Amino acid sequence: MTTWMRCYWDEEVTWYYFEVDAEGWVTRQVELQGSETAPIAAASLEEWQRAQQAGGLAEYEKKYGVTAELPVSQWEDYEPDQLTSQEFEEVWDAARQEIAAR
Repeated sequence: MTTWMRCYWDEEVTWYYFEVDAEGWVTRQVELQGSETAPIAAASLEEWQRAQQAGGLAEYEKKYGVTAELPVSQWEDYEPDQLTSQEFEEVWDAARQEIAAR
């Protein structure tokens, strides 16, 4: 079952939004930084894998960032807020639009 969550890291002043699959892997991730919550990443694991296979990984990562490399079961010291799919999609869509426009 897919779940959606967000976490805040004070030291980075960054909100992290995650879509997580049934095995605990992050399939999509958004990062919003600063008081203006500017999107600095909106990465999809599936897109990342396609970019890697096509030889365009550096370009993809430069534009959209990356997803977490470990499943959430291995994360320490985080307490996520659960989100609905609609809440995540709103953040995802806004971040992708802003990043794509750059």
